[in-house]
Amino acid sequence: MKQIIIPLPPFQRGFHLITRIIEQQLPSLPEAGLLNLFIQHTSAGLAINENADPLVRHDLESTFNKLIPENQPWYRHNSEGSDDMPAHTKSLITGTSVNIPIVHKKLGLGTWQGIYLCEFRNHAGSRTIVATVID
Repeated sequence: MKQIIIPLPPFQRGFHLITRIIEQQLPSLPEAGLLNLFIQHTSAGLAINENADPLVRHDLESTFNKLIPENQPWYRHNSEGSDDMPAHTKSLITGTSVNIPIVHKKLGLGTWQGIYLCEFRNHAGSRTIVATVID
C-alpha cells in the first residue's frame, strides 16, 4: 500500500475535472489494485462523472443550487457565510471519497468518466486529497 498527499490549488465554486492533476501526482501504479481518494474537507466533495461535455458540470451546479439553496431561515450554522451550511449539506450528497479500480497499471475509469472536485464554497482555499494505492 502507498499513500500520498495531493494538494489542490483553490478552485472557484463548481464542479471541476481534476483527473489529470491526480494522475500526475500518483506514484507508479500496480498491475491491478484500487485507488482511494479522500478529500480532507467538509464543504467540498469528490465524484466521478461525465468528462466530455462541460455543460454537464454547469447543469450539476445549477441542480445542486436549486436543491440546496443559500440563505434559508432554518439554517443555524451561518457564522462562516451564507454558502457554508449549504456546502456541508452538498458534500454529504457527493461524499468525501471515491474508489477507482487500477487495471493494467492505469486508472480503470470508463471512456466518459473523470474525477471531479465538487467545490461548494464561494471563496474556498486550497484543498487536500489523501490518495491511497492498494495493490
